[in-house]
Amino acid sequence: MKPLPSLRFLVVEDEALLAMDLEMMIGDAGHRVVGEAGCLADMDRLDDDIDPEVAFVDIQLADGSSGLDVCKQIRERWPATIVIFVTANPKMAALDLHGGHGLIAKPFSRAGFIAAMRYLTKGISDPPPDADPPPALSLSRSVVAEWSRPRKAPLRALQQWS
Repeated sequence: MKPLPSLRFLVVEDEALLAMDLEMMIGDAGHRVVGEAGCLADMDRLDDDIDPEVAFVDIQLADGSSGLDVCKQIRERWPATIVIFVTANPKMAALDLHGGHGLIAKPFSRAGFIAAMRYLTKGISDPPPDADPPPALSLSRSVVAEWSRPRKAPLRALQQWS
């Protein structure tokens, strides 16, 4: 089995312990965290050149800001970034995922989170993935439709459908 590439991740989570846990799991999986934010205002302070490939975004953030607004900002600043909501409020991002590509519901297990990250890494580096998504990961309809096609198109190209 060929090794999976290391990806650049952005973590947008206002609960410090959970943010640290996510960052640790990302690092343990061989990836790199290039930015972190706890609210929309923190996003404004991030350098544009971090260019994350995947962003894990909570929906309810500090200072009354919303992960849905963060998702919109990410899509404007880094259009190719895959946005995965990580939230205890999955209904807030239901149906079209508001521009996001997927969702991981809290609470989640470490194994479930790692499996979701591995699936996304395979989808980004060598689409479509060779298995069904793990139970911890719900994908947007656009991602499901694209990965159901026989041709291989990188997930990063999906921003045009989301």
